[in-house]
Amino acid sequence: MSYPANLRYTKEHEWISLEGNVATIGITAFAQSELGDIVFVDVPTVGKSLNAQEVFGSVEAVKTVSDLFIPVTGTVTEINAVLEKQPELVNTDPYGAGWMVKVTVNNPADVDGLLSAADYEALVG
Repeated sequence: MSYPANLRYTKEHEWISLEGNVATIGITAFAQSELGDIVFVDVPTVGKSLNAQEVFGSVEAVKTVSDLFIPVTGTVTEINAVLEKQPELVNTDPYGAGWMVKVTVNNPADVDGLLSAADYEALVG
């Protein structure tokens, strides 16, 4: 499995892409493969402020339900509404159409403290 080098990662298997102070967040290919077929994605409403490592939603797979943890402190500005009708996009395109939320980040420098693609790959093997 390869992990895009332009993203940062968490030990809880989320990825984050930062453009200015807006972050796009989803779960990694490793996470979705471990969960199996995603059947439901539950994320917070727009406008919710969250601190780093707080639960921002959950994904339900055929086998289990798993919490999602926000990598950095910020405010949710957008949710991927397409996932309501097509949660399987998390399985088929986790780094593209399967993104989950966009967040205005309080301190963009916090992203630098997350795992690089190489670090994440070493973590998951």
